[in-house]
Amino acid sequence: MALLEKEEVMSHRNPRSLKSAGFTLVEILIVVVILGILAAIVIPQFTNASQAARASQLTAQLQTLRSQLELAQMEHQGVYPTLSGTNAAAWAPLTTPTQRLDTYAAAVATTTNPAGPYLQKPPVNAFFAATTALPNTSVGSAATNAWIYDATTGSIRANVNTLDAAKAQGLGLDIWNATTNPGGDVSPK
Repeated sequence: MALLEKEEVMSHRNPRSLKSAGFTLVEILIVVVILGILAAIVIPQFTNASQAARASQLTAQLQTLRSQLELAQMEHQGVYPTLSGTNAAAWAPLTTPTQRLDTYAAAVATTTNPAGPYLQKPPVNAFFAATTALPNTSVGSAATNAWIYDATTGSIRANVNTLDAAKAQGLGLDIWNATTNPGGDVSPK
């Protein structure tokens, strides 16, 4: 009997109640506007977090590079390595074993006085538009190098592209921008 009453109630539904079962256009627009406002607030925070992560990575890379350059200098008669070239081989004095107390004349496979390698692989500059980082030995180099390095003083700085330069400086990074600073100021360390 209860089943029959239920069917009877369902068959006598008011047609107006079926029409009001969905959302109105105004309700949908309000939800879309709220979602747009939330997106406008949240998305820039992700962008800032990404910039901060890149800055942190670059700071760590510079600290590692500088400490390894100092170690190499101490083990090679006070002479900093010469990093020259436009490919990964330019980093060979830091990525291959050398003879301690030698002035980086040649990489050696086995020695009685081994030194290095100081880096496992060439570093990649997080703010540079290129996929690999390249060293340069001369001040005032082209904007295509990710790093500028002075073998006389052992000073190394990271190049950043012009879009990220202001933000990188705002994050306190020790940077060099070949486009806005072609003189290549590499000091202080």
